[in-house]
Amino acid sequence: MADSPAPHAPQRIGIIQARMGSTRLPGKVLLPVMGRPLLSYLLERLGRCRRLDAVVVATTTSPADDAVAEVAAASGVPVFRGSEEDVLDRYYQAAQRLKADIVVRLTADCPLIEPAVCDRVIGMLGDTALGYVRTGPRFAEGLDCEALTMDALEVAWRQAGLQSEREHVTLYIDNHPELFTVRTLDNDRDDSLIRITVDEPQDFEVVSTLLAKLYPANPAFGIEDIREFLAANPGIAALNSHVIRNEGLLISLRQDGLAARKPPDKP
Repeated sequence: MADSPAPHAPQRIGIIQARMGSTRLPGKVLLPVMGRPLLSYLLERLGRCRRLDAVVVATTTSPADDAVAEVAAASGVPVFRGSEEDVLDRYYQAAQRLKADIVVRLTADCPLIEPAVCDRVIGMLGDTALGYVRTGPRFAEGLDCEALTMDALEVAWRQAGLQSEREHVTLYIDNHPELFTVRTLDNDRDDSLIRITVDEPQDFEVVSTLLAKLYPANPAFGIEDIREFLAANPGIAALNSHVIRNEGLLISLRQDGLAARKPPDKP
């Protein structure tokens, strides 16, 4: 009697959206810190994730993003190039190319991502066909991670019609929770006032300071180290405390005429 085939092991692919064309801080994903671009720190940290099978940088076909592709390639990470405006399509096409079963959405403006948080999000997804898991608002802004099944991504890709839903990959899921199994990973403490994403010049000042002070002693430093440093240096934490969380999403919602609607608790 022939052996039954081994069960299919899901391909868990981290897809990082990255481009040079930021309006608030142009070229932010490649800004240098200690002689290295920010993107390289993110790629290094994701290499410590235990539940990711592969990572791909999804940038655009714009010549301005050749530099993004070069940095990814130099780090040994594959690159997919697609639409600049339709980020949802860029994700879907990249996931198709890598034969993903589970897609982990990551953004290049979060260079201090926590590998353990990503692993927890992936582990929480389970085997639901239309599953989606996100980090909750009690996490520091910059530890944002989302995981969804390929089936869920395909439904969003086929049905999303609003420009904001094409620009923000999982917004269609938030707008139609009745179609999906949505779960939120909560943090065990409230770190929501900590901002370690890079959207504004002040954000870069905070993140570059954290890297310069913490990375040389411990390249794998985590949120506990960040929390302790910012508590001891409140002037650094205050630099970007005025920046609105999820401002890019709010701008997109206004452009779609949805300014009066409360945006979802996105990571």
